[in-house]
Amino acid sequence: MDQNVSQPLVTVRNCRQSYHKEASADLVVLDDVDLTLHEGEIVALLGRSGSGKSTLLRIVSGLLKPTSGDVRWRGEPLRGPAPGVAMVFQSFALFPWLTVQENVELGLEALGVKKDEREERSEEAIDLIGLGGYDTAYPKELSGGMRQRVGLARALVVHPDLLLMDEPFSALDVLTAETLRTDLIDLWMEKKLPLKSILIVTHNIEEAVLMADRILVFSSNPGRVAHELKVPFAHPRNRFDPAFRQMVDDIYGIMTRRAPKPAPAATARTGFATPLHPVSTNLISGLIETLYGAPYHGRADLPALAAALQYEVDDLLPLGETLQLLGFAVLEEGDLILTETGKKFADAETEDRKEIFTEQLRANVPLVNAIRAVIDQRSNHRASAVRFRDELEDNMSPEYADETLRAVISWGRYAEIFEYDEEAQQFGLEEEDEEEEA
Repeated sequence: MDQNVSQPLVTVRNCRQSYHKEASADLVVLDDVDLTLHEGEIVALLGRSGSGKSTLLRIVSGLLKPTSGDVRWRGEPLRGPAPGVAMVFQSFALFPWLTVQENVELGLEALGVKKDEREERSEEAIDLIGLGGYDTAYPKELSGGMRQRVGLARALVVHPDLLLMDEPFSALDVLTAETLRTDLIDLWMEKKLPLKSILIVTHNIEEAVLMADRILVFSSNPGRVAHELKVPFAHPRNRFDPAFRQMVDDIYGIMTRRAPKPAPAATARTGFATPLHPVSTNLISGLIETLYGAPYHGRADLPALAAALQYEVDDLLPLGETLQLLGFAVLEEGDLILTETGKKFADAETEDRKEIFTEQLRANVPLVNAIRAVIDQRSNHRASAVRFRDELEDNMSPEYADETLRAVISWGRYAEIFEYDEEAQQFGLEEEDEEEEA
């Protein structure tokens, strides 16, 4: 499809989105983001959860005004909900008390379209997305894939110029998602969709390469466009084509490149500035064992590993990053490679594994040592988790702070560095440790 380069649908320049936090620095979600969206293209925003992709989608829709930057719709400044834009959500967002047709007609009703035209256009949209005959059904009577088709019909019925899709297939099973994704691309290529362009948010690398003409790969904390990639393959695309597989592999490499290490002076702060993933020690052990054994023998290609484990990038990367953080593995250009410490852990017996884990935890997660130090200083050997949560929230979102604290609690308990009282939300020492202190 031809691009109308003279008249972009959307332009975003120097976009920044931050949220003010009292008594601490602002939390920056997006920083210096540029985006141009032309007619006739599908663009994917690809990145980890929390990288600001959905926030950018809301800014493009006009539902959220950025803290700073310039946002334009067809060359004009955007000052509210953009005309000619519709959105499809991950959660379907259907009204359970309305039929399929009534749900689809909602947008037209809001626009003041007369009843006869509403019925005609909703019937066309329902037939287009493959739900003919289900006009009078209620959402509870439909499968997840059918409900998402209703959400798609509701967006298309208003004949938008731009369709925004926020992880529209992530709540569906693999086969249903594949069918709906394929049907959507077929309709797009056959020019049956009343659309000029599609902007889709995803964390699924294969989905981005299967659907998009361009991919913007986001980095996190704060969200920035780290890379812009043009997808050179014609539709329909073959996911087993070597060139396709290579592009997927290259994107894994981009998303796993190591960030620069903090300066020595900042090391003491990394426990409060770096979000941790609440990955269980069982999963850590299991992945190390998997990497150590055949067919990987200490080195695995991430796309192949993800396929073997049936993991998506948002499932596998937190595991790989946790192994890297603890010194058990290294993420390098799309590969996960066991370190000598990781191999030693894989070979060790249960008690020896705990000892190795404790050494790595103490050496690589300063927050654990900070918690233990406070406990040791207190006469009652107790410390409130609220204190540490507050300090974490000075450096990250409340969601990340909660995940980081959960990770530290789980790992510290396993390593027997401290105990944790869930009801009192307090860290403490094991009884025998308290007796030794006394």
